[in-house]
Amino acid sequence: MKRADGPRRTVVSSGRSTRRATTTVGAIAALVSLVLTGCTAGTDAAHRASPAGEKLTYAQDLRISDAEQHLVARCMRKQGFRFWEEKSLSLEESRPVGYVQDDVDWARSHGYGSRITAKEDRARLRNPNIAYRKTLSRPRQKAYDIAMDGGQDAVLLTSRTPSGGTITKRSGGCAGQVEKMLYGDPAAWFRSDATVSNLRPLYVGKLLRDKEFKSAVGAWSRCMGKAGHPFPDPAAARRSVREHSAEQTRAEEARTFANETRIAVADATCARSVSLRSIGERREAHYVGELAGKYGDVLDARLRMQRRALARAERMVPART
Repeated sequence: MKRADGPRRTVVSSGRSTRRATTTVGAIAALVSLVLTGCTAGTDAAHRASPAGEKLTYAQDLRISDAEQHLVARCMRKQGFRFWEEKSLSLEESRPVGYVQDDVDWARSHGYGSRITAKEDRARLRNPNIAYRKTLSRPRQKAYDIAMDGGQDAVLLTSRTPSGGTITKRSGGCAGQVEKMLYGDPAAWFRSDATVSNLRPLYVGKLLRDKEFKSAVGAWSRCMGKAGHPFPDPAAARRSVREHSAEQTRAEEARTFANETRIAVADATCARSVSLRSIGERREAHYVGELAGKYGDVLDARLRMQRRALARAERMVPART
């Protein structure tokens, strides 16, 4: 399914193709589980931080996103434009599904999330902001774009990724104002977020080759084989049900989803039985911790700005339910 490595975070939908104090140990903890994310039954994981207490939950991340949209809508109205806030998914639908998924109840209801992805796709196709912008005259479209993010003359932010790539983004208009209100410094936020969001390639390969984690994956695979689903690893299980034709009839989609759910439930059950998630999280923490020397400062900075944004978001928008 899409975005299996992190929370489904709603970004500001502008109607065009643009997007808008802690310890180092605590900041490192915030990276853990980006790959192995999952919620176990019987815990309120959507609202609970990591043991280190230095990690935003996906529910908190969504609240910041909702605040961004709320502020952009307010700003665009002041500029004389309409803007619709988007909250197409519930909190349960928005939860992250990582490489290891051991929530059996969630799998029983949602499989691997194909119907949630389809719901997101429908929402994007029906985005009222895109439709609204198309109704505007060319001069008003240009004015809309300038109001949204500063247009072509906006400041262009640039950041190098840990792997050597370059990410750029325009910063201006309502989007820039909102980031300043929430994070304090849009440029600093962009640099830190771009860096942290691209750290995973530095350690994921090590994690997947880790002896202890590979042993746990082997135990998971044997469990799946006994359940009638012979897959070498969780990624292969998901790939087996990933392709859903858009031309399916309702009956065909129901059969496809039933098969997806059977495999997802077996996946989650086996993951829980062999403690794949806890083993993976522990080994992931080890490899992420190796990044502290080089990236500790930027991790600290990002987490500080996230907490600043969350404090402001909590005063203006309710938690997603």
